[in-house]
Amino acid sequence: MAFKQVIDVYELLDSAYVTGEQAAAMLRDAGVSAVTVTKVSNSTGSTDFVKTMISGTNGKSKGGTAPTLGIIGRLGGVGARPERIGFVSDGDGALAALAAAVKLGSMQQKGDTLPGDVIISTHICPNAPTRPHDPVPFMSSPIDMETKNAYEVDPQMDAILSVDTTKGNRIINCRGFAISPTVKEGYILRVSEDLLGLMQNVSGRLPTVFPLTIQDITPYGNDLYHLNSIMQPCTATTAPVVGVAITTEVAVPGCATGATNLADVDAVVRFMVEVAKEFSQGNCRFYDSNEYALLTELYGSMSHFQKNRKS
Repeated sequence: MAFKQVIDVYELLDSAYVTGEQAAAMLRDAGVSAVTVTKVSNSTGSTDFVKTMISGTNGKSKGGTAPTLGIIGRLGGVGARPERIGFVSDGDGALAALAAAVKLGSMQQKGDTLPGDVIISTHICPNAPTRPHDPVPFMSSPIDMETKNAYEVDPQMDAILSVDTTKGNRIINCRGFAISPTVKEGYILRVSEDLLGLMQNVSGRLPTVFPLTIQDITPYGNDLYHLNSIMQPCTATTAPVVGVAITTEVAVPGCATGATNLADVDAVVRFMVEVAKEFSQGNCRFYDSNEYALLTELYGSMSHFQKNRKS
């Protein structure tokens, strides 16, 4: 159970004054010592990037061979002040990622250490702007997507879970969470059976998968429609990426307040922790490497979809 961690992180983030340093202090209190905070600013505002690593017993950080899982909390901001008062729906990505880090740190303090490293990154902005989007308004960000990828996607990540609020659409019509097919270097691959199994165990329900289009896995800024930013890490890595979408039955704006359901976030955190356990032990495959090799042999590279070809 991760309810305590989710509640604690929520109370921290639900503030007009929250900073990345405050989040880092919470992580250190949970036993996670490897935490960095980087403030990035431009003419439109600023945000604090928070990155942490929970070292494994056989992780690469200690010269070991166990694979490294990346968890990226995607969002525009945790607040839309002064337009909106309070924690916004869009902040769930940061909430889930940071709660997972606190949970993993707590587990280590109690003697449960994973074999592999887990790298978790997100950013904290309590006063992000909003922008028009159909069917409901989106949260925007003072920082562009290329900058986010540069700070949040780590080359040490062997596979990535990208968690994001994905409520502002009519594509996913269930409350809870859904996962995407695996995306790797421009290919939309089959859904991981291992991830479906873990999702089923955690939720106690049949697993839910949300559809992807080619547009969704191309970089922002190319004038193409994107479901949201959940798959943007796939444009900046060769590692397989799976989106973990926190969902609702109806379209809810990212800038809506009072829209965070802590039970759903708890389920997402538990799912990501279970993936971290199994992936670091070599028991969870994001994709079939032999099938991927055959795909590239038959049809060539699709990495051009990772690039912005806008003239």
